Amino acid sequence: MAESQDMFDAIVMADERFHGEGYQEGYEEGSSLGVIEGRQHGALHGARVGSEIGCYQGFAVAWKCLLHSCASEKDRKMKVLESLLGMIQKFPYDDPTYDKLHEDLDRIRGKFKQLCSLLNVQPDFKISAEGPGLSF
Repeated sequence: MAESQDMFDAIVMADERFHGEGYQEGYEEGSSLGVIEGRQHGALHGARVGSEIGCYQGFAVAWKCLLHSCASEKDRKMKVLESLLGMIQKFPYDDPTYDKLHEDLDRIRGKFKQLCSLLNVQPDFKISAEGPGLSF
């Protein structure tokens, strides 16, 4: 009788056992896929931020060369330009866990807009869904 009871328990408990095994397999596979997807998203977002910061840096360096020959060191444009370059140099490229990353990026964007306003130029830097690109 005890042997038949164990057989019935195995049949009745099979549903719970298979449910638990299926859950564990799904959890492990989901975790693996989540890491892969997270890595791809992080690489894409990091590339966009790097491209944006690189554009700002190139813009600032070019204008620094242009303004250096015709402006004094106390000029407001040069001060804002030096401030932007300083912010870019202090930006934590290597630390994705930096808690003020987005705040610093917003400050850099604001300083860039301020510089564009002072220089009376319209920036055309855009980040598209397909990624950065050049058009001729």
